[in-house]
Amino acid sequence: NAPYFNGADLLIAADCVPFAYPDFHRDLLKGKALLVGCPKLDDAGLYKEKIAGIVSENDIRSITYAHMEVPCCSGLIGLIREAIEESGKDIPFKDITVSLRGDLSR
Repeated sequence: NAPYFNGADLLIAADCVPFAYPDFHRDLLKGKALLVGCPKLDDAGLYKEKIAGIVSENDIRSITYAHMEVPCCSGLIGLIREAIEESGKDIPFKDITVSLRGDLSR
């Protein structure tokens, strides 16, 4: 429960996205609160708990998930949607994919 989450647009980014997408700060991060992690190497269940807590305890305006096009990064999409659903809140969710070449698709 951190004050910067209240009224925030939340960006959840796979940790390799800022390195693969050179305009990360300008195009994706600007004006958002950031959570970073690796869905392949970290405990995805713990991520769901943390995201659910942030969503239920704060007034989150929107959530964007930026990830690479590789299959392991897609696993968090469902967990984020579940966390939003379990909160009982109607929070807009956007999924953004970054290609291996560093291109953005929305």
